[in-house]
Amino acid sequence: MDVHGRIREILAETIREELAPDQQHLSTEDLIKALRRRGIIDDVMKELNFVTDSVEQELSSSPKQPVGFDKQSTFKKTNIDPTRRYLYLQVLGGKAFLEHLQEPEPLPGQVCSTFTLCLHYRNQRFRSKPVPCACEPDFHDGFLLEVHRENLGDGTRMADSTTMLSISDPIHMVLIKTDIFGETTLVASYFLEWRSVLGSENGVTSLTVELMGVGTESKVSVGILNIKFEMYPPLNQTLSQEVVNTQLALERQKTAEKERLFLVYAKQWWREYLQIRPSHNSRLVKIFAQDENGINRPVCSYVKPLRAGRLLDTPRQAARFVNVLGYERAPVIGGGGKQEQWCTLLAFLCRNKGDCEDHANLLCSLLLGYGLEAFVCVGTKAKGVPHAWVMTCGTDGTVTFWESLTGHRYIHKPASPDEPPLAEQPKPLYPYRTIGCVFNHQMFLGNCQPSDAVETCVFDLNDESKWKPMSEDAIKSVCAPGATTSLPPFPPLCASSVDASATSNEIEMQLRLLVSEHRKDLGLTTVWEDQLSYLLSPALASYEFERTTSISAGNEEFQDAIRRAVPDGHTFKGFPIHFVYRNARRAFATCLRSPFCEEIICCRGDQVRLAVRVRVFTYPESACAVWVMFACKYRSVL
Repeated sequence: MDVHGRIREILAETIREELAPDQQHLSTEDLIKALRRRGIIDDVMKELNFVTDSVEQELSSSPKQPVGFDKQSTFKKTNIDPTRRYLYLQVLGGKAFLEHLQEPEPLPGQVCSTFTLCLHYRNQRFRSKPVPCACEPDFHDGFLLEVHRENLGDGTRMADSTTMLSISDPIHMVLIKTDIFGETTLVASYFLEWRSVLGSENGVTSLTVELMGVGTESKVSVGILNIKFEMYPPLNQTLSQEVVNTQLALERQKTAEKERLFLVYAKQWWREYLQIRPSHNSRLVKIFAQDENGINRPVCSYVKPLRAGRLLDTPRQAARFVNVLGYERAPVIGGGGKQEQWCTLLAFLCRNKGDCEDHANLLCSLLLGYGLEAFVCVGTKAKGVPHAWVMTCGTDGTVTFWESLTGHRYIHKPASPDEPPLAEQPKPLYPYRTIGCVFNHQMFLGNCQPSDAVETCVFDLNDESKWKPMSEDAIKSVCAPGATTSLPPFPPLCASSVDASATSNEIEMQLRLLVSEHRKDLGLTTVWEDQLSYLLSPALASYEFERTTSISAGNEEFQDAIRRAVPDGHTFKGFPIHFVYRNARRAFATCLRSPFCEEIICCRGDQVRLAVRVRVFTYPESACAVWVMFACKYRSVL
């Protein structure tokens, strides 16, 4: 993991031990011998398994071996394939993170806020080691990016400079700050153009990247990163810097022209939409939305069919995954209205929380990946609060609403406004009031029915008298993958890095401690019963199963086991509660706010036995559903 660090330690030790007072100089041979003795060199050589000898020589002669790349990254690969092109990206420290100017140096072992850098490039994702927040954060990480991933079966082709010049995917970097309580904040999101390395001497180049803030602070610098690029194997011919710059300028020009034409079309479409009815002016028809960098992008570009591989099995499981990602409104400094900020998918996933629009976009993308006809709906909830949710249209005409924040599903049955007043109308169960527009990656439709109320809305999306469509070609020109270079590519989902059993045990032990302390303050003793705690497991598993599948199962066995475990004349009380964070102290404080739970935790009586069971269910991207159940049994004394 940390070869450089280990070598440094051993050299320092060797110099201390072997430098006799009369001997002022140790030769390189002595130092190499010392490393050999500790077996470090053998370790390093074992790490490097190259495919052919020629490449081994070529790489060994270059000053920096691509071995230091982050082993925790999702892209686990130490074999360097000599027929592939790689880009070795090193982050060599940061400067001018002025917000952290006043921060004291963290003491060894002290918990402090940390920065983590997340990268995505052509379906590969990486994560740096967390470093303490400071004015000059000590980033030292290397990432090995595979540049040419097309024709993976065709091992004979090696991407040359001109082929790589046409690969316009940027490297998306997201900087996350994690505070001492484990809360994450999005600090910066940056698209790094790497192709300058194609025109640099020896295929090596260094650059400084200025990171800008997010949302309302997108014009403010948050800090600077030093970055070094290196091509592996080294390029036989480099391009002139002029050729590279011309290509980049051409791409920018084409993108700007496509975006300009789409804007002209969108204005024209909006004018026509307003001419249908003046009241359309107040409907929530959202054609553009600002991302975290304050850039306006067509809403259709935030959605794309996304396949979760083997990480999620069903659309309902996908809805559960999106529901356990945290909900947080975009932060605003000072009072005022809702700050609107839609996030790129990488920023949302790395932060593990986001606003309702982020959840809806991700859920819609996953449902499209499962082959459903899914749309994001933009409208309002009660009291006119703007909201976004997801809708799927079945082949039989069934319209289902999916609430991405809770995982609930609602079947929509339209009320008919032409029925006689006394006719029984279906009462809607969903929380939505009005709907302005629906969209996915290919379509955008504005609601032009006389009323925008959801309950009377007819979702016949092909009827142009009810839904005004945008030209699909116009949407494709700016939202199809690869249509413009300004679209951030969609990252793949990552498997969970959380160990469910270990985390469950850890939270359970912390909660036991907190309960014992709380009862001690009240002058009560605490006796835990492990067997009773264990019996609560099936209940927690069935609650999660019900959330994922809407089917309840296994309750009879649980009730039977509890009846057997609680003797006659004793009373049993249990209280389950669900969280999407893993902070035991915060969970305990929430539990105490519930009178039922407080009654169990502070239970007085004869032969009181307490039990607590925690079960963490892991989902992709280290999202977790945490179920906790507190229980007690005591002899009923009348």
